[in-house]
Amino acid sequence: MAFDLVVNGSTHRVDADPQTPLLWVIRDHVGLTGTKFSCGIGQCGACTVHLDGRAVRSCSIPAATAIGKPVVTIEGVSPDGTHPIQLAWKEFDAPQCGYCQSGMIMSALALLRERPHPTDADIDARVTNACRCGTYYRVRKAIHLAADLMGK
Repeated sequence: MAFDLVVNGSTHRVDADPQTPLLWVIRDHVGLTGTKFSCGIGQCGACTVHLDGRAVRSCSIPAATAIGKPVVTIEGVSPDGTHPIQLAWKEFDAPQCGYCQSGMIMSALALLRERPHPTDADIDARVTNACRCGTYYRVRKAIHLAADLMGK
C-alpha cells in the first residue's frame, strides 16, 4: 500500500505495509540511514526521531502513525553541521564509536525544546539512550553547551 510521509520537510511516496516500523521505512524506503537500528524493542534509543515534535523510538511504532505528521531525522537537524547541538557535540567530542549518537542528539533536542536550560537530573531523566562506549559525561556537557548556544 502506498502512502505519503513528510520527512525532514520533504514528502516521500512510500510503497510499504503501513504497519512496518517507521525506522525501516525511513531507512529502506526514504533512504536516510542516519537513524540506527540496535535493540528493535524501543529500549536503547538509537532509532530516536522526532514525530510531530516529540522524540519517539522509531523501531517500535508503525509507519502509519506518522501519516500526516512531520518526521525529523538526524539528517534534518542541519545539513551542514552548524546546529548548536552539533557544534556542542564536536566541542566535547561526545561520540566515541558514534553509533548511538544520532538518537542521542534527537533525544537531547527534544529535551532542549521543552527545557531550554536543563539540569543534570533533567538530562538523566529524559536522555535515556544507551551508549555502549559510556560517553554520558561528555554528552551531558554537550547538552549544557548546546543549551547555552541556543539561548544566545
